Formats: sequence, structure tokens, C-alpha cells
Amino acid sequence: MSPQRISRPGRRTVRSSLVKAGIHIDRCTCFDRTFADLKHAIGGERVLLEDVTKRFGCGGDCGLCRPYLERMLETGETVFHQVLLARPPKSRE
Repeated sequence: MSPQRISRPGRRTVRSSLVKAGIHIDRCTCFDRTFADLKHAIGGERVLLEDVTKRFGCGGDCGLCRPYLERMLETGETVFHQVLLARPPKSRE
């Protein structure tokens, strides 16, 4: 059975609820790995999101953690207090 996708308006509602709740986002929920643990495991290596997904699975299941993983790889942040949206795929032109 394949997972159900949340419609775009439904995702906005979920994001809005998360922001109002004042929670922090610190992990990939599918694999229950904190971004801090992932950052520590990666060490000082320069890796891409695809490398993290291959090595740890994170970002490869529901995909909700992908924007947080990208930000972690760019900035080193491991706890987020805002909802990040996925970036549109790059054009292959």
C-alpha cells in the first residue's frame, strides 16, 4: 500500500498549525534521526542531500525533512523554528 499524499491546501494547513503551535523541528520522523545526530555522523564531510539519503535513509521516504536537511547541510543548523518549504526541482535545460 503506497502512502497517501496530502493535497497542497492540506499541506498549508499542516504547516500553519505547526507554526502556531510553536514547536521546533529537529529530526527526520520517518527514521527518528535528529539533525544533530546526522550532522555529527557526517562530520566535516562535504556531502549532498542525496548522500545523506543513501547513507541514512533520511529524506528518502515521506520527504518532509528534505528542506531541513538541505538547510542543515548549508548552514549547520540542526533545530528549526519555522516551517521550510521544499525547493522546486532545478531545471535540466
